[in-house]
Amino acid sequence: MLVQVLVQLVIVVTLMILAGLGLFVGRYRLRETRVEWKDRVRAATPVTVVLAAVLLGNSVAREVVPDLSWIIDWNPTWQIYEIEGRFIFWLQSYETAALTSYFSFIYIYGYVFLLVFPVVAYFALSNTRPLRELLTAYTLNYALGLLLYVFVIAYGPRNVMPEVQALLYDTYPQYQHLTREVNRNTNVFPSLHTSLAATVAILAHRTRGVYPRWYPVAGVLGISVAFSTMYLGIHWGIDVVAGAVLAYVCVELAGMLVDRWSLSERISLERWAASIRHR
Repeated sequence: MLVQVLVQLVIVVTLMILAGLGLFVGRYRLRETRVEWKDRVRAATPVTVVLAAVLLGNSVAREVVPDLSWIIDWNPTWQIYEIEGRFIFWLQSYETAALTSYFSFIYIYGYVFLLVFPVVAYFALSNTRPLRELLTAYTLNYALGLLLYVFVIAYGPRNVMPEVQALLYDTYPQYQHLTREVNRNTNVFPSLHTSLAATVAILAHRTRGVYPRWYPVAGVLGISVAFSTMYLGIHWGIDVVAGAVLAYVCVELAGMLVDRWSLSERISLERWAASIRHR
């Protein structure tokens, strides 16, 4: 079943990316990419390697983090519940089949598209800075998110309030085979779905001069992803707010790190300095 769900995910997201290339990127940028792709790969390779290492570390750490968390034993779940109350239950009181279908699609397919498409779109730009900032922000999200998951044990609303429905799994049980590979029921603070979606939306806003039509789409998808995590009973509202804060911090840090440790810019500067010395 997992293989079937993964194949379906790849097909749907691929079709969405192809549509996005036509709507937002355009032919002339794709033509330029065919000529310049080696330089762009070279510029993005260092941060891509770091991101891959962090993702690999996360996959290994998922088996260890729960044990470390229980050693630290900081579980603010009930404090979150006292602050937030029955907000998620109230939200689900407006549940309809159409809303559940929409937010389930967004949580699974829209989220993956939102993360993958900007990588493709920014790779299509001659200026590699947006791509490097995006990949750096992703790396920081996963690294800081994992650190927070180590220190904070928190259960989602569907694990605390019996009246809150697991709408995604009740309606589409096949998705459990996918989400159980990447999620743990104690890892809800902050919402990484929200932080990564908000990261894309923030960077889409900053690059709206380049991709003006992508910016509003990214904003709607980002808000929908954040809302879906609450509507489906997966995250508290506080998790979503924390995820948005994490996104802002990661984007700001990414901008500073790209300025300081840009390998391609450093090589260009060194070449320029060498040419000056030899004159």
